[in-house]
Amino acid sequence: METIQDYDIAVIGGGPAGLAAGVYASRGGLKTVLFEKALIGGQITTTADVENYPGFEETLSGFDITDKMKKQAEKFGTEIIQENIRSLKFEKLNNTVETASAKYKVKAIILATGANPSKLGIEGEEKYTGRGVSYCATCDGALYRGKTVAVVGGGDSAVEEAIFLTKFAKKVYIIHRRDKLRAVKLTQERALGNEKIEVVWDSVVKAIKGTEYVEKLEIYNKKTQKTSELSVDGIFIYVGIIPNNELVNSQIKLDEQGFIITNASMHTNIPGIYAAGDVVQKILRQVVTAAADGAIAAFSAEKWLEENKDKQS
Repeated sequence: METIQDYDIAVIGGGPAGLAAGVYASRGGLKTVLFEKALIGGQITTTADVENYPGFEETLSGFDITDKMKKQAEKFGTEIIQENIRSLKFEKLNNTVETASAKYKVKAIILATGANPSKLGIEGEEKYTGRGVSYCATCDGALYRGKTVAVVGGGDSAVEEAIFLTKFAKKVYIIHRRDKLRAVKLTQERALGNEKIEVVWDSVVKAIKGTEYVEKLEIYNKKTQKTSELSVDGIFIYVGIIPNNELVNSQIKLDEQGFIITNASMHTNIPGIYAAGDVVQKILRQVVTAAADGAIAAFSAEKWLEENKDKQS
């Protein structure tokens, strides 16, 4: 297997965090390689309308935003390789990134592998993702002004986001498989006391239906064993989020949910290894926070390499 030397930084992941890291690292004069196994841009590419990314008065698609990021990173010299990574080996200033075709020796690594929302795995979910199916009310809630939406889940995130959605939607259904919510008591009280919110108890969504966009849900009540339809303009799914930590979970310090723990400089517990974006332990997962993480990680890595230049071969 060919071994390719002399990269200063390898960025693992081609979403907003990884692309921003590529921009800052390569613009800073570092020889930078970015690896992405799938579509450049990450999860945001499935979002048809992004209204809250600073600097763009007009609504852009997630693909448009990340395509601009990609072109900017390449303009400054980031080399993008679309290939799956088999393994990472961390060794100060001599890390190894192994793909199916080659081994890359790099001085520092920025992990921007992202996270995936847990899915229901039902009919219509994939088809309508970005067209009525969402996993982020903060991202997409404003698109549903005066409309009717459903939130699936009964934990803190689901109930908090249902309350948030009442700022825009005229009606918010919480669909929960049990007869009581799992969110903290105060959050439950706020939701149950909100006239815009109605809870559909003991129920699960069996299918998502529509034409071009979501129009209705097929609901199954576990107690009555009856199936009904609910007309909605959108559905927000909050049944968990899974960090993509497979490459690092035995080496990098993680929190209880599996997210990478970093300091304010996005440095992990391993010298020269940084993390950014949705895979990191944080309170807000948005394009803008991912991009900020990537910029901080690249800047911090550049400073770390400068501090350790006398130890580099």
